[in-house]
Amino acid sequence: MSDAVRLPEGRGAGGTPRGRDSANAVETAGLTKQFGHFTAVNDVDFYIPRGEIFGLLGPNGAGKTTTIRMLCGLLKPTSGRASVLGYDVARDPEEIKRRIGYMSQKFALYNDLTAVENIRFYAEVYGVPRAQRARRVGELLAMAGLEGHATTLTRSLSGAWRQRLALACAIVHEPPMLFLDEATAGVDPVARREFWDLIYSMAAGGTSVLATTHYMDEAEYCNTIGMMYDGELIAVASPDTLKEKLPGMLLLITCPEPAVVEHLLDGHPDVIDAAVHGVQVHVTVRRDADPGAIERAILDAGTAVDAIEETLPSLEDVFITMVAQRRRASSSEAGGPDLTRAATGD
Repeated sequence: MSDAVRLPEGRGAGGTPRGRDSANAVETAGLTKQFGHFTAVNDVDFYIPRGEIFGLLGPNGAGKTTTIRMLCGLLKPTSGRASVLGYDVARDPEEIKRRIGYMSQKFALYNDLTAVENIRFYAEVYGVPRAQRARRVGELLAMAGLEGHATTLTRSLSGAWRQRLALACAIVHEPPMLFLDEATAGVDPVARREFWDLIYSMAAGGTSVLATTHYMDEAEYCNTIGMMYDGELIAVASPDTLKEKLPGMLLLITCPEPAVVEHLLDGHPDVIDAAVHGVQVHVTVRRDADPGAIERAILDAGTAVDAIEETLPSLEDVFITMVAQRRRASSSEAGGPDLTRAATGD
């Protein structure tokens, strides 16, 4: 794990999550889930302070959804422990389900009901007192900007409006903890930004949020990010800290043949990772590497370079670099070429 990793805090004796008076909405300790011989989530430790937006970032198959399903009380961990709002996920799953909101990319809406009917239905399901339902439904229609679509059949709503409606249904019982599992998949960037404005307002009111995403720009909205790869948590920190802790220096190379340059630099002793971005190549090199030497290597191979400069990394650069490190370390442990020198800067 990298220097940017934030180790879990606030545990009781023996490394177990603390009780319901904990300042953290979520705490995990060695959380692991296996399906037969396949390990979907491996020894995951993190915590989410109450009122914080925590993002699990990673590609499909990284273990994000399995982690959320364990925290929601839908899957029992194979080993390790976790608590949500002070309740143990293995012992008290029903208590957890009553106190959380959950929203996935497959909106759990009834297409034959109108928007307001969907909200009323979920208010009844979640046990919102009858005397409070009208007020709560009105609040949610206003919060989601759905007043003008209240009587529209859900099947007739656009993806962005359906997303807002799904959020309203997920929080109708005012849960202190909200889980969003790829909740913005399939909507346009403007709708995603507006959706996150709603999440920000909820967090400001004290709601804790755990969101999974594979959108790198979306992860920037989170207070803290946990980067997952191959079932493991490889780093936990704020977006800015992750960028500052990039294990190397990022060079931006503008050239007429970016694919050729990427291939050329793959395996270079000073290069941790190289990736094509349009007409440019993002190259992460060891901190003590000489950019001039990188440029000379390209020119000596007969390929032109228009410009080469150091630049600030994006979260995508950080994530790809960390994954490249782990792959190289795994290759070395398995008896492959020793590429860990380039990955660690030793």
